Amino acid sequence: MKTDYAEVSMIGDREENQDRVGIVLADDAILLMVFDGMGGHSDGGLAADTALQVVSETFKKASKPLLDPQGFLYSTLALAHDAVVAAGREVAVDFRPRATCALALVQDNGVFRAHIGDSRIYQMRAGQVVDRSRDHSHVEVLIQEGAITEQQAQEHPMRNFVESCLGGDWPVPEMCVTGKSRLQQGDVVLVCTDGFWSGLVETGVAKVLTTSDRGMDDLVGDLCARAVSVNSPYSDNTTVAGLRWLGNDEA
Repeated sequence: MKTDYAEVSMIGDREENQDRVGIVLADDAILLMVFDGMGGHSDGGLAADTALQVVSETFKKASKPLLDPQGFLYSTLALAHDAVVAAGREVAVDFRPRATCALALVQDNGVFRAHIGDSRIYQMRAGQVVDRSRDHSHVEVLIQEGAITEQQAQEHPMRNFVESCLGGDWPVPEMCVTGKSRLQQGDVVLVCTDGFWSGLVETGVAKVLTTSDRGMDDLVGDLCARAVSVNSPYSDNTTVAGLRWLGNDEA
């Protein structure tokens, strides 16, 4: 696979960065990950660290290309959830470590997606957003029902209310796992925390990432810095892993 990829995490205006990011490369598959430790709960950084370690190690040990990508994403996030719950088992359930997450698995000329909470996944092409994940949040429900617009959601009093996450209680949380979306040369796959997407216009991000000939390191770094600046002086941790698909070596 021929790709250009980058990962960036910025602390923003917070005292601690509770986001975690990772890109794991193999010959036949690539996994992009972000985890956003929920600051309203005890030790969100621990939740994000724990989940990242479980998912990374499970992916590294798996035979690739994965025979059942969707099954892998579901079962691995369930394992990560169990590990985060166990890490907070001595804490009262309302205060246990929690995190949201977004995973993008690239293999077989396509991308498979999984997310929990309001960390997002985007597929972008030729200056446009081809697809994005839908948050597990009350505000996202209102958007889908047509009660509010995307712009109104930015100022909604419940915009930070997440309805599903890793950690907390033992039942496996609601998660969204998708089938393969085909990749075309020049497509960009992006996983990001809410500190990134809340400060930027999606179409603007798509245009920057899919029409510039600059490397992903520079582009992702510039966009993260812009998101922090736009949200200042209350910017959240801002984290992205991005990949530009350049095709297969055999092509």
